Amino acid sequence: MLLLEKLTITKLKYSEINYTFMQKKDITFLHALLIIIPLTIAIRASNNMLMTTIPLVTKYIFNFSESEIGIISALTSLFTFIGSGVINSRLKRDMRKKVFRVSGIVYAILLPIFYFASPITIWVLSALAGIVLGILMPNIITYAGLLKDRKQRERVLSIYTLALSASLVIGPAIESWILNYFSLLEVFLFFAPFSILSGIMSFFVDFPEERNDGKKTKVFENPGFITAVINILTYNIVFSILLAFAGIYAKSTFNISYSSVTLIFSAFFLTSFLSRLYLSIRPAERLWYYMSFAISITTLGLVFISVLPSNLVLFTVALLLLGIPHGITYPLSIISISRTFLPEERNEANSIFFAVMMLIGIITPTISGFVIEIIGFRTTLTLIIPIILSLLVLLRRYVKYVDNQIDRTHMNIAK
Repeated sequence: MLLLEKLTITKLKYSEINYTFMQKKDITFLHALLIIIPLTIAIRASNNMLMTTIPLVTKYIFNFSESEIGIISALTSLFTFIGSGVINSRLKRDMRKKVFRVSGIVYAILLPIFYFASPITIWVLSALAGIVLGILMPNIITYAGLLKDRKQRERVLSIYTLALSASLVIGPAIESWILNYFSLLEVFLFFAPFSILSGIMSFFVDFPEERNDGKKTKVFENPGFITAVINILTYNIVFSILLAFAGIYAKSTFNISYSSVTLIFSAFFLTSFLSRLYLSIRPAERLWYYMSFAISITTLGLVFISVLPSNLVLFTVALLLLGIPHGITYPLSIISISRTFLPEERNEANSIFFAVMMLIGIITPTISGFVIEIIGFRTTLTLIIPIILSLLVLLRRYVKYVDNQIDRTHMNIAK
């Protein structure tokens, strides 16, 4: 592992010197933001609406069971996994650009069609939405990481994740208002402008040159990638369950309206937004401090839901707490990848990482749907706590290599 770390650091030093000659032109900080912010908000706000509304539609309109709801949530993630890890990661630059733009157009057309969904067609529409999003999202991450300067690059990546959080506040807030006057299915029509904007903005995204030295990128052996995966596991297991079942739990337990359900999710994403705002202003240097803090807050939030008495106030407080690690975990993972891969390697690394996230989204709702039917939502979350804490121990083993790289960079600057 030490040898691998040295090789990674050497490669990154070489990259910083020679990357100028690999790009046809360099993007500027402002140019990146003008594209990333509206595109990210448009895609993520509408995508989150899909992920939180489909379970409600299938439960209360199509009368699906919890197991079926878990499976359809997993289906969307499965096809996102295929789009990202199988298709996008293998495409060359020119073809990837074409497929990305076509995906943007398809997404613009697809979203309003959900209004006409039936208990059968919603499976097909969910799969199509998954594969399109699997192509769109990792390319935005890669574009956000094109800047050569590390601090500028990590600030753009943090602002990208901030835009994600902003969209997750804006989206549920808009949906909450819509549901006061319109039905669940009509929500898809109101979010169509977001998908249309994403289709238009997809034509402005640039793509990095491919590596041409004939060497294969060793993604799974890279300590930065391993750190990113373990880190995202500590939260995405929890988030996948919350996304599929928290809304249903809140409605059935506290007898609140659909509008109130989406408003609670806005509170969750508000603290996520504030956490990412902090990282945008003060980019993380040592990742371990932030990662261990996020896991501690995740554990505390789970205790609030699963152990303390069940009432709406404590449930809302728990979601506010769980929004903090949601805001911290993802940006730290993509920063870990950006520090340990060459620019021309990051598309493959980001695509595989995004695919791993979707794999979590496939396995977790499928298993948890069956488990929740047997032992209930709260008990299921209780069983998650020891898993999260064991991942904390494993994470410490790998994150030190990413943090040590910063120490070496500072030493080189001092010399």
